Amino acid sequence: MKKNKDMKENSKEKRLIGFRVVEDECIWMKAGVINLRFCDNAYDCYTCRFDKAMQRAMRLYGRIEGGIQEPGWVEIIKACYQDSEKPCRYSLTGRIDAPKICPLNYECYHCTFDQMMDDFDLSQLGDPPNYYLASGYKMADGYYYHLGHCWVRFDHGGRVRIGFDDFVIKLLGAFELLSLPTLGENLNKDQAGWTIGRNGRKASLLSPVTGTVIAANRKALDRPEILHKDPYNEGWVCIIEPDMPKENLDGLYFGKDSMLWMEQESRKLLSLMGPGYERLAATGAQPIDDIFGHFPKIPWDVLVKTFLRKGS
Repeated sequence: MKKNKDMKENSKEKRLIGFRVVEDECIWMKAGVINLRFCDNAYDCYTCRFDKAMQRAMRLYGRIEGGIQEPGWVEIIKACYQDSEKPCRYSLTGRIDAPKICPLNYECYHCTFDQMMDDFDLSQLGDPPNYYLASGYKMADGYYYHLGHCWVRFDHGGRVRIGFDDFVIKLLGAFELLSLPTLGENLNKDQAGWTIGRNGRKASLLSPVTGTVIAANRKALDRPEILHKDPYNEGWVCIIEPDMPKENLDGLYFGKDSMLWMEQESRKLLSLMGPGYERLAATGAQPIDDIFGHFPKIPWDVLVKTFLRKGS
């Protein structure tokens, strides 16, 4: 019976965890076209699959403006407010309290206020995650983990926030150098995404997803020590607009799988440190911070190739 139960649990499809729930009414609900629908894409209707499906279903494709196709809701809202001032979609949906009039006839794609709201959303960290320990290493609940020791958290709108896990922080110690990709740069999963450095040595870490960089943590660039102090929250490094978010989950560890993987990584590290440390770990001792700094007999290149899966 237990074997059948485990097989059933393992067969469950993975789902995105970590979205910041936005319980605001979808613009189609506000327009009175549907009875119930909450927006889960941060009111970015131009990339919303539900909006595209509604357009197809109702054959409301709107006009083509500057090579960009208007969402179907634009025509409906315009018709509703044909003889009056048109409210901004952020005011209409309750994301801002003050009434605001749209001066651009719902051409949101080149609205500076719309861009400001989007930038504001990107800057929000949300509440710090809950943590659990795997072989003494801190892991954030609800995060996905890549074999190159980067974590992935899904934010609103399907975007992903990425950082370095506690294991690699303890492995290589406080970084003196952090080099991030430029905004708009395309990253490929399992390929070099960013570079860290210490004592004149550098290492590339692999990107856990494929997509386009839309934000970088300037604070971490100026003060890399933030990554060491708070790797799962303020120490994030990039935000990426992923290609096909669900497909990007393939090969990432989550939940119990991430704990088992971290325990394997810990055992691998202890074997490099020597049998004495393997016996010490069995007593429940906490992991040593800054392995590279305290164990010069283990070369930087060995640590990088063994755990980051990438040459220095």
